[in-house]
Amino acid sequence: MKNLLIFFALLSPGLVLSQQVVDSTFSPSIKSPEYNTGKGPVVFIDEGHYNLHTKNFRYKSFADLLEKDGYIVAEYKGELKNDELKKGKIIVISNALNVINDENWFLPTPSAFSKEEIETVRQWVNDGGSLFLIADHMPMAGAATDMAAAFGFEFSNGFALDSTTDWRSSRSPSVFSLENKTLIESNITNGRNENEKVKIAVSFTGQGFNIPDDATPILVFNENFINLLPDTAWVFDDNTSNYNIKGWSQGAYRKYGKGRVVVFGEAGMFTAQLVGPDKRKMGMNSEFAPENFQLLLNIIHWLDGKFI
Repeated sequence: MKNLLIFFALLSPGLVLSQQVVDSTFSPSIKSPEYNTGKGPVVFIDEGHYNLHTKNFRYKSFADLLEKDGYIVAEYKGELKNDELKKGKIIVISNALNVINDENWFLPTPSAFSKEEIETVRQWVNDGGSLFLIADHMPMAGAATDMAAAFGFEFSNGFALDSTTDWRSSRSPSVFSLENKTLIESNITNGRNENEKVKIAVSFTGQGFNIPDDATPILVFNENFINLLPDTAWVFDDNTSNYNIKGWSQGAYRKYGKGRVVVFGEAGMFTAQLVGPDKRKMGMNSEFAPENFQLLLNIIHWLDGKFI
């Protein structure tokens, strides 16, 4: 194929992901935990949909941080059912996949969730539950498209990449900041006091999406970003559809009925991983992302109803 441009030299998803391990040394200080240890509400992490990010693997640092803040973090196994969801206050769904894309990251990318599950979650949130939906680039974006649409968010199943960088051969972090007006000041970025204020957030390649009119953006792409829609993850050629996504979001939130929803288009920013043979830090442990952990805490606190 002419001018074939390939990320990770056509490594399979399984091989690429096997080079990512948890940074067990990551343990940021929380000056004033929200709850005494084990006294907070239950936060479920979905593990019933071929999820790449689970409580004791890629989201171990995520779970550890919340537990340090006093929350009870538990795996959610199996189908999403109302009676089970009611046992928790927040559910985190990160990088769910349909079984056909568990090993094969190419089109088609059908929904990871049944229509019944989507309606169950929608109604549970409407009745007062809180959803933190996270879906990376294709195929994860495609697998979560129908779930996101139930709350008014429009996924594209693409890759959001900075056209000013060498995105064809390397993965550069995306820096969102108040200074460059790509991190949008909001209740979540401000937190509840000056110590919780987030001024910079960094993501590590994901998707962009459109948000409903009544949602509040957190991360917004500037004119440098393009959306690429490949047939196979990380494989781009001259025929790959692409277009500018200035104004699209990679993070946003809204109230829905009596409940709350936060949606992000990148999962790695809430991990703490060591990547590749040189053990590069990626996620909340990265020197480039010193405030990502505070952003995560602010998101959870908002979903918990600790501030408006």
